[in-house]
Amino acid sequence: MSSRFSIVLLTLSTASAAPTLAQLVPDPPIECPQCTAWNVPQRPFRIFGDTYYVGTTELSAVLIAGDDGLVLLDAALPQSAPLIDASIRALGFDPADIRLIVNSHTHFDHAGGIAALQRATTATVAASPRAAEALRAGKPTPDDPQFAIANNDFPRVQDVRLIRDGETLTVGSVQITAHFTPGHTPGGTTWSWRSCEGSRCVDVVYADSLNPVSADDFRFTDSAPSIVESYERSIRTVEEAPCDVLLSPHPGFFGMRQKLSQQAAGEADAFVDPNACRAYASAARTRLEQRIAQERASPSP
Repeated sequence: MSSRFSIVLLTLSTASAAPTLAQLVPDPPIECPQCTAWNVPQRPFRIFGDTYYVGTTELSAVLIAGDDGLVLLDAALPQSAPLIDASIRALGFDPADIRLIVNSHTHFDHAGGIAALQRATTATVAASPRAAEALRAGKPTPDDPQFAIANNDFPRVQDVRLIRDGETLTVGSVQITAHFTPGHTPGGTTWSWRSCEGSRCVDVVYADSLNPVSADDFRFTDSAPSIVESYERSIRTVEEAPCDVLLSPHPGFFGMRQKLSQQAAGEADAFVDPNACRAYASAARTRLEQRIAQERASPSP
């Protein structure tokens, strides 16, 4: 196993008394050309073992249900928070049991609902130092490739615990490991964990976006320190990860609709694909190479 996947335990303390859920008060919705389509409700479903999908049709949110609380990965848009809450309840879980919330990257379509869900559940929010900087500010950091895009703020997260690359966070029986994968954002993080059904366990990877998307005037090849080098390291991190099930912030990147159809047709292991992370990384590498070629063909003024 690569050293970048070494495990350091960080155990989150939990109260002995049953938690209570404050009223979920969503923050004002964000308006964008894609937001309505992104936020269409999606029926929640089990992916494998204790891992469930609770996001919308186009924006992922993933729930891991342990024996001493829930872990939530990503929270989509501010207006997605009630949908995520309802999906968790529809699966038979209590949102008050959310102990930990983590994030793939700090853009409004993945971090927008975190503040409201944290207020309602008092869950710990944990993030990389650069991601924490953006979460606390409620907007991308100045070196984010999408920083200059207009109206890209999101609700500020008041209390964020800093984590280290390779650190494992433990909530009861759930252990999830952070792998810093900067590029799409400076604080981007990929998460991995083991999910079991009986005696059979698989490696699940929630791979951060590796798309070189930016504001119009941003150039990846002009950045210092080099974002291209960060991207290449991040792609290798995902490529080398122990990975049986791939998930990602946009469900289209892991083929959610097709796999749900396969699952409905009786294919129990529809989401299990040991080659998925390598394919995801390969596609990301191709997109990055294309972006670099475009920039080199049009030198900066």
